[in-house]
Amino acid sequence: MNMIVRDSDVVQLSGPPAFSFGEKVWASSTIRNDGTLRGKEIGDILAKKGDVGYVLSIGTFLQKFYIYGVEFLECGYRVGMGRKELDPVDEGVDDLPLPEVAVS
Repeated sequence: MNMIVRDSDVVQLSGPPAFSFGEKVWASSTIRNDGTLRGKEIGDILAKKGDVGYVLSIGTFLQKFYIYGVEFLECGYRVGMGRKELDPVDEGVDDLPLPEVAVS
């Protein structure tokens, strides 16, 4: 029996979106233009792995998947991305404590 789950078998719309409006996220892979962004060539890099952005819109695709419109401030692009292409930013990572300075 085949136990492989393919994206075509999953209906994300049966549950809530993984991200909310305004949530800070980062690209888990490099995203290239598939021809849907005017003014850029097909294959041009729109977001690099690790780029940070904010979810500005949540739409659907094929009545199965959530598509998140993410604004990447560094490059200035708004890119439609799927759940597998995004990860939430852990806000606690930026607030790591600095090492204490020894006073003599």
